[in-house]
Amino acid sequence: MWNVTEADVDAIAMGAGILGTGGGGNPYLGGLRMKQVLRQGHNVQIIQLEELADDAAVCEVGWMGAPTVGVEKLPNGLESQHVIAALEAYIGKTIDAIGCAEVGGSNSMAPLEAGAVTGKPVIDGDAMGRAFPEMQMSTLFINGVDCSPSAMVDEKGNCIVFGTMITAHAFEKFARDLCVQMGCTSLIAGPAMSGAEVKAHSVPRTLTLARDIGNAVLNARARKSPFVDAVLKVTGGKEIFAGKLIDVQRRTVAGFARGSMLVEGLGDFRGEFMHIAFQNENLVAWKGDRDTRDEVVASVPDLICMMESDTGEPITTEQLRYGLRVNILAIPCTDKFRTEPALKVVGPAAFGYPEVVFQPLPKTPGQGIE
Repeated sequence: MWNVTEADVDAIAMGAGILGTGGGGNPYLGGLRMKQVLRQGHNVQIIQLEELADDAAVCEVGWMGAPTVGVEKLPNGLESQHVIAALEAYIGKTIDAIGCAEVGGSNSMAPLEAGAVTGKPVIDGDAMGRAFPEMQMSTLFINGVDCSPSAMVDEKGNCIVFGTMITAHAFEKFARDLCVQMGCTSLIAGPAMSGAEVKAHSVPRTLTLARDIGNAVLNARARKSPFVDAVLKVTGGKEIFAGKLIDVQRRTVAGFARGSMLVEGLGDFRGEFMHIAFQNENLVAWKGDRDTRDEVVASVPDLICMMESDTGEPITTEQLRYGLRVNILAIPCTDKFRTEPALKVVGPAAFGYPEVVFQPLPKTPGQGIE
């Protein structure tokens, strides 16, 4: 159990930006909003999954939408209160604790902000151990937790309650269409779950992991030591490429930032090229030449994370631009995504790459995402 400080916000935003694999919303903007909440006198307590009562009422809080829109269309600051109040009114009882839908990017800050302004504790865990672009890509929903009831609001005050959704995939489709009508960003609270369900299927201690990753980068920067080594020590991942972006193709389609990038190698990777496809988050990384994708180096559900070479700042897909120098890391995902049922939902084929066979990165016990 610990209380979030402004220093924690900086570290979590940094670490969650890396775990976001390019998506999850802009961590810098999320951190700014959370610091403002703390300076207004609010505070938020982080509790472990084990501290939840089995009969506790829990909901996740997270943003839906295109990251390219989220950096320009800012929230009004009241969405958290409105969306949780709407869900509580529908289910007829008080939410006891708030969970994190995905630890990546700005969505690591959404539950912290909601917990702070409503006075509810936030659980040290999430349903992905990273960020994913679609709602059904959750350890909870993959394991049969009902995706409804849930509520969704926008910055104008429009509110929608999803009373009954028959599948998480249907929930994604309905919510995505409505999110587009809301201007491609909206805040979701839900589903209303029991503590027992959350404890059984969540990825544990991911807010702590994000904080540890962020502190590793910040400490390495202060010591002028290699930040890549610092991140790999915490996550158990590996560096798969370093170079500069020489081409970015990106478009906002149906509430997603979709596209691809081409990176030309520098240093130990000089003379090589890496292609990466993304849908909000980085999906598949190939090595090859300038025009061909020859060898899959990493793919979902493992994490493909990009950091700015001079500062160690995480690079989200809406920040990609020509000439940016980057280090690219691959980090093993949670074991909860390495089962056959999970891979049908979060493996390469689920994103339109049936020819890519997922080859899991080796994991080191005691390191990285559990």
